[in-house]
Amino acid sequence: MSNKNKKKCLYVMQNIYLCTSNKNIIAYMCGIVGYIGKRKAYPILIKGLKRLEYRGYDSAGVALISDNRQLNVYKTKGKVAELESFVTQKDVSGTIGIAHTRWATHGEPCSVNAHPHYSSSEKLALIHNGIIENYAVLKEKLQSKGYQFKSSTDTEVLVQLIEYIKVTNDVSLLTAVQLALREVIGAYAIAVLDKEHPDMIIAARKSSPLVVGIGEGEFFLASDATPIVEYTDRVVYLEDEEIAVIDREKGLRIVDLNNVEMTPEVQKVELNLGQLEKGGYPHFMLKEIFEQPDCIRDCMRGRINVDANNAVLSAVIDHKEKLLSAKRFIIVACGTSWHAGLIGKHLIESYCRIPVEVEYASEFRYRDPVIDEHDVVIAISQSGETADTLAAVELAKSRGAFIYGICNAIGSSIPRATHTGSYIHVGPEIGVASTKAFTGQVTVLTILALTLAKEKGTIDEQTYLQIVRELAHIPQKMKEVLTLNKSISELSKIFTYAHNFIYLGRGYTYPVALEGALKLKEISYIHAEGYPAAEMKHGPIALIDAEMPVVVIATQNGLYEKVLSNIQEIKARKGKVIAILTQGDKIISRIADYCIELPETLECLDPLITTLPLQLLAYHIAVCKGMDVDQPRNLAKSVTVE
Repeated sequence: MSNKNKKKCLYVMQNIYLCTSNKNIIAYMCGIVGYIGKRKAYPILIKGLKRLEYRGYDSAGVALISDNRQLNVYKTKGKVAELESFVTQKDVSGTIGIAHTRWATHGEPCSVNAHPHYSSSEKLALIHNGIIENYAVLKEKLQSKGYQFKSSTDTEVLVQLIEYIKVTNDVSLLTAVQLALREVIGAYAIAVLDKEHPDMIIAARKSSPLVVGIGEGEFFLASDATPIVEYTDRVVYLEDEEIAVIDREKGLRIVDLNNVEMTPEVQKVELNLGQLEKGGYPHFMLKEIFEQPDCIRDCMRGRINVDANNAVLSAVIDHKEKLLSAKRFIIVACGTSWHAGLIGKHLIESYCRIPVEVEYASEFRYRDPVIDEHDVVIAISQSGETADTLAAVELAKSRGAFIYGICNAIGSSIPRATHTGSYIHVGPEIGVASTKAFTGQVTVLTILALTLAKEKGTIDEQTYLQIVRELAHIPQKMKEVLTLNKSISELSKIFTYAHNFIYLGRGYTYPVALEGALKLKEISYIHAEGYPAAEMKHGPIALIDAEMPVVVIATQNGLYEKVLSNIQEIKARKGKVIAILTQGDKIISRIADYCIELPETLECLDPLITTLPLQLLAYHIAVCKGMDVDQPRNLAKSVTVE
């Protein structure tokens, strides 16, 4: 593969990106860290693992080539704190090492299945994100050659395969890695240490992100830039099937699987170290909830002018012809991003008069959808690495659709796979339960709809100006909502007993009800369901009794009277109503059991205001129940395994 054919990403201005192809996206869910230089490696690796722990926390491990040239591997089930305790009194010397925090895909969470994995001779150690799909065939082949396996992971198969090729063919570690990866089907980001070469790390990627940080006489390796920014802002993002040979003396060299030399493209990371710390908050989730006013202001910067009379996305202007001629938009996303997509559908259809479908990416990719060159597909993902969404993008591209991405993580796979798009610019989101990314996505979708509507002439000037001006005031109104934190904290104590919740909304706030229910499920483990309020009569009303809390989003909009009727139906069955109201409401406030009053806004912007109290309610209920808010069980930040 020549440099000309490398899959490059061109960043255009601050707010858009243009990209070419990125194929065969499969999976990763773990965190990789590596270091080689003059400092002690272990403290850097442990700190890096803590920054990446949101990616995976079933188990953790570290491999170090010690000062006396021993290859030491230490690993344990549990979080990074367990690893730190485990290595107490052990030799953690050395200035080169790799480390890993795992979210289990192959093999249950346990110390044996934790990374790094030794080769049979214990001369090699390897860490891996992703899935080796043909690991069973490779394992059987190696077992026939006399190799024995200690774990049930696909990763151990890979390190054994590399050693087998290296020894059998008497080749260098680099060549062995290249030959082994040619036999692999699946996704990987790997880093390998060789006891016989204590001044070198070899790393490679395919469909799973890997970044190399370049310091002064030292190099860093990580799944994303968060563990690196403390030490350097200069990074190289590896492309698919590229291999980084990081040598203490010779520096960084990048080749492909065929040993063709590649030219590294050094980029500057725009990340603030303070964004990666809790900043005095007890949890990242609470910090990120409170960051939303500033994040949304950052999201709008350069897109809404200072006079608040014009909203524009450069990506729309640059691709106006393609977007305005589209017969249909299809939004593909998962989880919270899917909920944002539902709001985007309402906005685009209402103001742009373009039909919009919202699809779960996991279903879209497997049902042979009817799609062609007249369609625009909008792919939404916080991480930019969601496997199902990436696969949906590739499918849509293969059918000739134009792809527009909405992402948070700069340099991630979706920006590289789409034709154009917009970043939400809300900063790194560490808490597993998404908060500021959701409101950032809704903000970008709102500006997208406004820009398209103005270009199409489907919105009148008065309505356009009213929405743009109100959107500019949303950050301040968010701040007002956040002053309710203490009262919501007190309210949450009442509901720690609950085993079930129902969330109801209408119109723009129906997706908010879905999102509120998801937040509660994710972090408190209370079963919760969101419904359009009118659908309550079609089944869920059977669940209503004196023990059932019902959260109703009942702001004063065009459907207020309808929601009022729904509340009366709940109260007639002795349900407990928590009403999300507009300040000054005199009607529902007399009926509901508990009220949370919010500043008034336009109906189409209600989601940006009404989401915040639901995030706080879920957060405080989970805290009252003693749950791990930032790292809830069974969940990882980037859901990138099918």
